Amino acid sequence: MTNYLNYDLYDLDLSAVPTNRELKNLVLNMSNRSILVMEDIDCTIKLQNRKEEEEEDNMERVKKESKVTLSGLLNAIDGLWSCCGEERIMVFTTNHKEKLDPALLRPGRMDMHIHLSYCTFSAFKQLAFNYLRISHHNLFQEIEGLLREVQKLQESCKKKINSENCLPDIVKFLHNKKMVEQNEPKLSVIME
Repeated sequence: MTNYLNYDLYDLDLSAVPTNRELKNLVLNMSNRSILVMEDIDCTIKLQNRKEEEEEDNMERVKKESKVTLSGLLNAIDGLWSCCGEERIMVFTTNHKEKLDPALLRPGRMDMHIHLSYCTFSAFKQLAFNYLRISHHNLFQEIEGLLREVQKLQESCKKKINSENCLPDIVKFLHNKKMVEQNEPKLSVIME
């Protein structure tokens, strides 16, 4: 996105931000035309659903872990602090959307929710073109087959929740990959 839009990129680890005031200052000091990325927002600080927090007996422990609060984050992304710049995009990543407070997920704060699944061959071709300027290559067919195999393995593991059923599929897949590699001709490099 930053390459396509020619925006500056900021990576913010909320666990490294000591206070709401510091978070405010960081957001205010971002340049215009920039993207702020907060990866694994469900893991960095305790931003779980407020209902879950209310049920916890050890609320004091949560407060001591980080001085950045849900309220402080909400103000940074959607409050008065957020309107001091122009053309800013904020990207949050999570593996557990259900752990986040609904106030964080509502439109106006998070306008788009994009599920990123496993890499498809179409996505791979786009990445190869964007970063390597390659639109065709003799290895594309092999890569397409490998991506299809990996996706089948991942889907198989999803279906078989019990690890006892999934692990044999992984072993079989790895044995097949090993056999293919052993049967491939090896290239020798001769340096003079």
